Amino acid sequence: MIAGRRAYALLGVLALAWGTLLALLLEQPGYTDAYYYFNAAKRLAEGHGLSDPYLWTYFNAPDRLPGPSHTYWMPLESVIAAASMAIGGATFRAAQMLSVLCYAGLVLIVFRLGERLGTRRRNAWVAALLVMFSGFYIPYWVTTDTFALFGLVGALTLVALGRAAEGQQLRWYAVSGALGGLAHLTRADGVLLVLVLAGVAFWRPGPGHWTDGLRAAGVGLLAYVIVMMPWFARNLDVLGAPLPVGGVDTIWMRSYDELVRYPPGASAADFLAWGIGPILRSRLEALANNLGTFVAVETWVILGPFALLGCWRRRSLALVRGFAVYAAALHVVMTFVFAFPGYRGGLFHSSAALLPFWAALGAVGLDEGIAWAARRRRWRPAEAAVVFNSAAVILALALTLSALSAKLDGWNDNARFYRQIARDLPPGAVVMVNDPAGLYYHTGLGGVVVPDADPAVVPEIAARYGVTHLLLDVNRTAPFSGLFAGDDARPYLRLVRHYGADTPERNDDRLVFEIVLGEANP
Repeated sequence: MIAGRRAYALLGVLALAWGTLLALLLEQPGYTDAYYYFNAAKRLAEGHGLSDPYLWTYFNAPDRLPGPSHTYWMPLESVIAAASMAIGGATFRAAQMLSVLCYAGLVLIVFRLGERLGTRRRNAWVAALLVMFSGFYIPYWVTTDTFALFGLVGALTLVALGRAAEGQQLRWYAVSGALGGLAHLTRADGVLLVLVLAGVAFWRPGPGHWTDGLRAAGVGLLAYVIVMMPWFARNLDVLGAPLPVGGVDTIWMRSYDELVRYPPGASAADFLAWGIGPILRSRLEALANNLGTFVAVETWVILGPFALLGCWRRRSLALVRGFAVYAAALHVVMTFVFAFPGYRGGLFHSSAALLPFWAALGAVGLDEGIAWAARRRRWRPAEAAVVFNSAAVILALALTLSALSAKLDGWNDNARFYRQIARDLPPGAVVMVNDPAGLYYHTGLGGVVVPDADPAVVPEIAARYGVTHLLLDVNRTAPFSGLFAGDDARPYLRLVRHYGADTPERNDDRLVFEIVLGEANP
């Protein structure tokens, strides 16, 4: 095996080359989250500040458009994408540059973890290749979403926290707190890393541990606050609070569509009135989906038991203890607290920080399992290790190719209809649509999201934000299903175009209504 700096250099070059190829395969951001972060980055790079010309949720909605951006999601992905654009121009290709670098950094981190946690150089290489060919994650690393960035800063936070717990050095608690601040600036649930830091600081034996723990936690939290302070100040200026309110309301959601509820917000009273049966079913649904995420996405379908075995075998290491606490806390929170946003993507996003550890521990556990089986089945351990480790990497590669083929066509082909809409709508149209971020990326048209509310709210929203048209497709919210099916009519909505009417397939139908406010109350 190649050792030392040469191994890191080779792996870094391979990761950069592979990441660049992946980036070139993507022609555009591809889906709502990635469109959102890109649009905000481009506006920032072009001198418009952190602002949005559309609404994708009604939480913290401004009185008019454009309004302040990132009043629900966090800003760091857009900020670093804007920094890329400052170097390479306000294009998607330029915005991908730092994502590719973050992805390559993640591969190098897992190689180091494999060295630290494993007993053979092979463990490090297998772990690095598992993350390089990371299955269902692979299309997401190099678009303008938080996967690569959160994976990098989240994993580094856990590594720094492990170093802090090993040596009880305050400087490592400070590093972990600062990195936790960057993680929180990337994703709202990144604050969980800071809470884990506080818990680990008190997790120490011996006399005086409460005093030492308080000092360590205080240093880490101070570093976190220093990193977050500019964002707190911005939010106090535009929102009147250090962090956006509304995200906590998603605890009480009774369906994922309530993310676009109008008026916004879900309450504990409504949630409890839903009844114990639906509440339990929603948590069981989240549990089933999140277990599927752990098995298929986080641990490459078959490596879950080996990753857990590796975690158990290395449980005495401070590096693993902090990771284990965060992994357990993240899965519990995303299943039983933020159930709907958790299983609809929150866990998938945030588990990017766990992937390097699962890969390294999976490689360790796989070797443990091979050694156990070899003793009982009279295998040659060295040959068995080569076969099974190679099989694990080949499986990761197969999952990677499958994920790429499943996503690339859809992500790269969704521009055609948006451009047709732009030709057919009058200049300056403002559209109520399922994906206003995608519409803006492809057409430059502003808009608002189709709400989870009775269509009777359309005139109110239209008057507030100057909305001129309503576009419905198969992804509309449930209250608009009657309009989409033609079973409902409103005097303030005039059907002007029906795309896909010439085919029997309803999933390709798109209906465009003109909003006529003068006829809202005939």
